[in-house]
Amino acid sequence: MTEPKQRLLSLDFFRGLTVAAMILVNNPGSWGHIYAPLEHAEWNGCTPTDLIFPFFLWIVGVSIAFAMSNSKADRSTHQKTIIKAVKRGIILYLLGFFLAIFGKIISALTTDSTIVEAFKTVRLLGVLQRIGIVFIISSIIFIKFSNKTIFKTLIVVLAVYWALMTFIPVPGVGYPNLEKETNLAAWIDRGILTEAHTWASSKTWDPEGILSTLPATGTCLFGILIGVWMRRKDVDNPTKVAWLFTTGIAAVILGLLWDLQFPINKSLWTSSFVLYTGGLASIGLALCYWIIDVQGYKKFTTPFVVYGVNAITVFFLAGLMPRVLNLIQITKTDGTKKGILVWFYETCYTPFFSPINASLVWAVTYVLGFYVLLYFMYKKNIIIKV
Repeated sequence: MTEPKQRLLSLDFFRGLTVAAMILVNNPGSWGHIYAPLEHAEWNGCTPTDLIFPFFLWIVGVSIAFAMSNSKADRSTHQKTIIKAVKRGIILYLLGFFLAIFGKIISALTTDSTIVEAFKTVRLLGVLQRIGIVFIISSIIFIKFSNKTIFKTLIVVLAVYWALMTFIPVPGVGYPNLEKETNLAAWIDRGILTEAHTWASSKTWDPEGILSTLPATGTCLFGILIGVWMRRKDVDNPTKVAWLFTTGIAAVILGLLWDLQFPINKSLWTSSFVLYTGGLASIGLALCYWIIDVQGYKKFTTPFVVYGVNAITVFFLAGLMPRVLNLIQITKTDGTKKGILVWFYETCYTPFFSPINASLVWAVTYVLGFYVLLYFMYKKNIIIKV
């Protein structure tokens, strides 16, 4: 008889908290007016905002351990499970690609440009694309390798990436370095993706680029190892929590020590960044698990659980909605036209708040607005699984 899948309310809560934070930081009223903690670090370093994406990938790893452990134990289901994981990863990639190409296609249709031109300059990688790619790789590793081998793989991944980035001379530069445009990862992105298909804000490198997907997979493997531990039935809850806290603190310390030689950097997804953020995620889940699943304090969890059970859905919709709504143009009294969201922000927010607070209140409104939709879906038990 197949053992039923375990589900942690604390994991749904932690995932929902992470996604709600992602929506908050991705949708300010004005990118020119943002509180410092809600911005990414300029380069090296780590702000609260820089924790969000690695937390999500880490949670993906924990979820893999919970969702696929039964399949891992039954070798006859390996191929079916891997095919399912590959399909899901491809869908995630295509959803990210759709968000990247949508605005360009609309622009092509409303100008003299062609749709072909849109495809010539579309960004090939991004957040959803990285989630899809990492999910496929990590799922295969989890299904096919032992837990001990997964741990060794994580160590090798972090060590190899460190060696590549700090010891391999960059062609055209002549020496290894970790600067924005001259590091090895940026050189690979320009050579394979080409500048036309990298991050629009840089055009010379991509924060979700090819080489940095290697350590990003390490973040997911870290989560998998935590998930494997959390599923153990021969360990009591206090021991699980103590072990999670210990592991988290140890990883944070190792990350900070490695930062002295290989700086914590989200855009490069450095090995020190993997350890530092994975450690903090472990501490965060330990705290949530102890309060929610062990002590039973669950009443406060609903707002974030509704985000957690439809995480990918809300992230996709939050990216799509402004692209669609801003197609509706409002003509102002001076004859200029603006997208309806821009017009609404300038009419209903900026006159009543300081610029930075107007931007924050707009982002909070965004989060609350999606909460209403997600709460309705939650009450109707509508869970859209990619």
